Amino acid sequence: MLTYEPGDSLAHRLDPRTKLGVQVAFAAAGFAHTTPTGLVALGVVAAGCLRAADTSPVSALSDLRYAVPFLALGPVVEAARLGAPWFDPEAAVDPALASVRVLLVFFVAAAYVRTTPVRESRAAIQRLVPGRVGVALGVGVALVFRFLPLVRRDLLRVREAQAARLGSERRLDERLSLVAAGGLRRSFARADALALALRARCFAWNPTLPEIRFGRRDAPGLVLAVALLASLAL
Repeated sequence: MLTYEPGDSLAHRLDPRTKLGVQVAFAAAGFAHTTPTGLVALGVVAAGCLRAADTSPVSALSDLRYAVPFLALGPVVEAARLGAPWFDPEAAVDPALASVRVLLVFFVAAAYVRTTPVRESRAAIQRLVPGRVGVALGVGVALVFRFLPLVRRDLLRVREAQAARLGSERRLDERLSLVAAGGLRRSFARADALALALRARCFAWNPTLPEIRFGRRDAPGLVLAVALLASLAL
């Protein structure tokens, strides 16, 4: 699961606003340049982001393993036909390029998540979006980053408990319903506990956030973000 990992890579030392800017610019460029040449160039940028985050593509793919089958299945479904010819390779080209584009965006997002603490992400969003809207967005992002790993852990525990009780001998639909129901119960329980904790800690709209500031090391990242945005006009 994608989570923050402490480190001393170049991406770890960048201001979170710089990394957010690169992410947004890369996503915009990814959906603007749909040709194979454009995707190759974006692939080089994505590889550079992973390198700056000291994260290997294999590790990123492992974290994204649940999304990869859907990306691979899209072109196959699009090219399948109910009659002769049963498979049209040309129809799979555009969906395949779209899947590659989404995967590259995932890689850049993985580099961001691996190198940015949740509190810094919240601080960056609140600096970029003023007022209570920014606070609400920052809190939402922070809760998602903290909540998703817990939900995944709960689902794994439910599945392990089911396997220990010979649940693997049940039908697939029964196993799925048991895991889903157990996961939902735990998620709602965690949500209730979170709401109680926020009230107990007197949740405020003006919390003390970590100090973030731009430095000279952010210059290449900002130049990259500007270059990606400028490529939209090409």
